[in-house]
Amino acid sequence: MISWGIAWTNAKIVNDYFSYSNLVFMRYFSSFIVFIPILFFRRKKFQKPSLSTLLNILCISILYYLYNIFFFVGTDVGSAGKGGVFVTTTNPIITLIIISIINKTINRTQIFGITMGALGGFVILDFFTLGFNSLIISENLYFLICSITWGTITVVMTYGQRAYDSLSYIFLCYAITSFIALFFTDFTELITVSNYSYHFLINFFFVSIGAMCFGTSVFMYAGPRLGAVQTSVFIFTVPFIAISTANVILGEPITFNLIIGGLLAIMSVYIVNFKS
Repeated sequence: MISWGIAWTNAKIVNDYFSYSNLVFMRYFSSFIVFIPILFFRRKKFQKPSLSTLLNILCISILYYLYNIFFFVGTDVGSAGKGGVFVTTTNPIITLIIISIINKTINRTQIFGITMGALGGFVILDFFTLGFNSLIISENLYFLICSITWGTITVVMTYGQRAYDSLSYIFLCYAITSFIALFFTDFTELITVSNYSYHFLINFFFVSIGAMCFGTSVFMYAGPRLGAVQTSVFIFTVPFIAISTANVILGEPITFNLIIGGLLAIMSVYIVNFKS
């Protein structure tokens, strides 16, 4: 979750160098390449996916592409710190709604914990002062789409890994997402050497290898083992990290709302995972 929190600031910075589609391609292709030795050194035979698993992976890959487009657009036109808060605190609510629709049992303790986490996010966004205007301003609309998309990903990937190896699943998701993004890639921009500055490479490393090969891969691996709701609630630790990083690197202010909201979010993780 630390790598995810930092990624919001990194994303805003790398937006200055490449188009959104190119960034999505580079992010997933680099993660795909780095994942190859991970699969090789674990010395386990690559598992061939069934047709149903392959369709699940294709669905996840399409959602990944859409999520990342809006992720880069949102961080480009809006606040990286607040984006990290908005997406990560509304995502578990989306997950809860989807799980409820497919009739999976969620107990009262889980609902209470997720509600507390969402409350923490709203406090950070100053929702109780600005009202619904804090949620519908242009950049937050992109973040709302991110939240809905990621909530769907959380549920779909949990079912996709039930009868399939998690690392192989992640590897194929990265590969197919890269392939999808390839059709929207501007190769002229991609081969412009001047774009690959030291500043870009450092931030791109964290938004791709750090957030993807470490953060997202661990999240996907945990999904089928902890359950969709309990996995998604760990995202509540991201808001504090996201705004803190944005303050240090981008100069975005830290407010009293951040402290109170961050504590509420962290408490929600404890309640859902240790009291349910």
